[in-house]
Amino acid sequence: MCAVHQSTRKSRPTVARGSTSTRPTSRDVAQAAGVSQAAVSLVLGDKWRGRVSEATAERVREAARRLDYRPNLAARNLRLGRTRTVLLVVPALTTEFFAGVYTGAARVAADHGFGVVLYPSPEGIGPARDPFASAQAALDGVLASSMAADALTAIRGDRLPLVMLDSDPHGSLGAATVNLNIADGTRQVADHLLALGHRRFLHVAADIPSWTFEVRARELAARVRAVPGTTLRTTRTPMTIEGALAAAETALDTPGPHPTAVVCDDDKLAAGVYKALRRRGLRVPDDVSVTGVDDIALATALDPELTTLRLDAERFGEHGMHALLAVLEGRTPEQGDIPVHLVVRGSTGAPRPS
Repeated sequence: MCAVHQSTRKSRPTVARGSTSTRPTSRDVAQAAGVSQAAVSLVLGDKWRGRVSEATAERVREAARRLDYRPNLAARNLRLGRTRTVLLVVPALTTEFFAGVYTGAARVAADHGFGVVLYPSPEGIGPARDPFASAQAALDGVLASSMAADALTAIRGDRLPLVMLDSDPHGSLGAATVNLNIADGTRQVADHLLALGHRRFLHVAADIPSWTFEVRARELAARVRAVPGTTLRTTRTPMTIEGALAAAETALDTPGPHPTAVVCDDDKLAAGVYKALRRRGLRVPDDVSVTGVDDIALATALDPELTTLRLDAERFGEHGMHALLAVLEGRTPEQGDIPVHLVVRGSTGAPRPS
């Protein structure tokens, strides 16, 4: 009896691989490897160097593989005070651009063991209800577009480690900002049209109080007005095809010479301008050249295909997530704006002689 009793005490039941009834623990791994639980934690947490030998580390890893041991990440994160979850706040899910931002951000997050919760402002732009009982308790950090700044404040996300996208680096709410070089991109658009000979410009601008759109308006005005003999009018519109159609029709009905080039703040606005021009019997680009921003799929669906500013949305999301991870780890994020490139297609050409 005594011998049997001692044998039972010294050995633990073998954990069947793939068993649903008994999940292996770090104690099981420690016993299988002949080490302490502390050593298992060091090895599986990749903090063993200089504290246990290579041979011991390999023995622990082999035991974990053999037992099919998976750490309880939820419990570990609770002990560390981390959820390993970040919030991406965007103005809307209906734009292809922000879908790309999410894809890039989620890819980098997954590589570092983080999850991303995507949260759009319900009305596209403006305040939003808190998606959690307490965002501060449920999240490690926030990545947010300046276009959704009102929603960010409403959910108290500005009280968490925060990285802002397309935001004024000198007045940002965040610990860091990540921007596309939209100022240079706008200059590329203006220089392209000026080089073609255009002198009468219409800017179909997004009616959104956002840093990125302020930069576009400022840079376009500066570049165009630096050339003698130019005129620039601006009409503002919601970010919809219908809004751009109405705004462009009103601008085209204004007395005086019509513009020979229309610069739009995004590709959807350009689509609305196409419709307005065709309703007036004007052809693109024979009568009026048109440009957009984003280079979404719509740009090549239009006829003629749209000359537009290509913004790499996935790269934007990747850089944003890398910056947030750096903030969470107490590092300085990488500096520098992301380059953008003008893609010249059939919607721009030289203006007709006056």
